[in-house]
Parts: sequence; C-alpha cells; structure tokens
Amino acid sequence: MATTRRNANLPLIAAAVGVLAGAAGIAAWTLAARRAPADGHPAPDLARDTPRPSANDRAPEHFRPDPTAAIPPEDREALRPATGPSPSLVEDRGAVRSLP
Repeated sequence: MATTRRNANLPLIAAAVGVLAGAAGIAAWTLAARRAPADGHPAPDLARDTPRPSANDRAPEHFRPDPTAAIPPEDREALRPATGPSPSLVEDRGAVRSLP
C-alpha cells in the first residue's frame, strides 16, 4: 500500500488562496477608483453633451490677459530673453582653424 503525504497539496492550496486574495484586492481597488469624489463641484463645460470650442471661440473677458498691462519688476528677469552662445555638441570652427 502506498503512503500518501497529507501536506503534499499545501503549497498549491496556499497559492490558490493568494491568487484569490489578490484578485479580490484588485477588484476592490478598481471599484473604489470608479466612485465619484465626494467633494468638489460639477464642471458643466466638460460634460459630454457640451459642444467643444473651436478656433474661433474666445475665452470670457475676465480670463483674457491684458497685453497692455505693465510687467512687475519681480517678473521682468523671468521674461528676459536668453543671451549668450547656444549650446553645441561640435567644436567651434574658429577653434579648429587655430590648430597648427
């Protein structure tokens, strides 16, 4: 008579329980992610039935920037154009000609 080991299937059972637990966790996470947030407000301009803006539509008046407004002194440095030599991966031609 052959002797059977009682715990031979224990790793297989543990793996099956782990897979089921993982699937249940993924399902719970997916369902939680699909819920609408509790706070905030609806955005009617992003609704599916709202027509999309075209190139001829303009922003409301209070969202348009004023092109004639003075630039504050603390913002002038950020708007200054970049000056100086442009970065390059090759050597300058003048340096090549100066070699003997």
